[in-house]
Amino acid sequence: MIGEPLRDALTDLLGGEPVIRRGVGGGSIARAFELELAGRRMFLKTGGPAVAATFPGEAAGLEALRAAASPLRIPRVLGRAAAGDHDAGGFLLLEWLEPGPRPPDFWDRLARGLAALHHHESRAPDGRPRYGFARDNHIGRTPQANGWMRAWPAFFAERRLAPQVARARAAGLWSRGWDRPLARLLSALPRELPRAPCPSLVHGDLWSGNVLCARGGAPALFDPAAYYGHREVDLAMSELFGGFAPRFYDAYREAWPLEPGYPRRRAIYNLYHAINHLNLFGADAYVGMVTRHLTALA
Repeated sequence: MIGEPLRDALTDLLGGEPVIRRGVGGGSIARAFELELAGRRMFLKTGGPAVAATFPGEAAGLEALRAAASPLRIPRVLGRAAAGDHDAGGFLLLEWLEPGPRPPDFWDRLARGLAALHHHESRAPDGRPRYGFARDNHIGRTPQANGWMRAWPAFFAERRLAPQVARARAAGLWSRGWDRPLARLLSALPRELPRAPCPSLVHGDLWSGNVLCARGGAPALFDPAAYYGHREVDLAMSELFGGFAPRFYDAYREAWPLEPGYPRRRAIYNLYHAINHLNLFGADAYVGMVTRHLTALA
């Protein structure tokens, strides 16, 4: 199931040869396995160069989420190797989180934990907010640039929307009919988005598939595309494909109320994910989603 070079690399890392318990499904990018060594269970992700290029950013994101010391469970990074580091290719080895049944207060605990995570901020040495992350990473397979910026609307325009649009144009996926509403939106972003919201640590790819109830009832997050930005990007993403109970949103607002105008900002923030899904999966599936978001924002 895994090649000898990867098995040797894992043996060197762990001080013994792990047993592959089973393959793990659910991901669309990497191959994944449950491993065990001396009663210790682990989660392995592996893949070729394009897949392995995502692992350093994912590991950095997980480490940042753990360092925030929120009530959320975040898997510990046990080891990683980028493609080209050695003959094994790329892999990411994580702590295994055993799933468990959701307790009645699961959504409340997830909401409060997310609000606590969002209170973890990043500020420049002069104390002013800054948006970005210490390194670039990926959203799915798509590169995500994270160079630090001082103004949130400019960051979202230049680091989020513009690269996705450029990627779609280069792939022939962009419709010319989208140019005018996009131009209007970009010119309006300084008015539509807060200039300096709390620079919260965000998960960055918060859909229901990246949320788990761990054994004991603790909510857990994994597969981040983490950075410091406006906390509403996580809430917006959570609503794009559904799967979160209404109680989650009520409990989040109880922990940290939102400013007026969130529904429109939600559409702006989810336009980024709509274009990313267009880039990842093609026009047939997601052209309608991009059109709906741009139309709603016209």
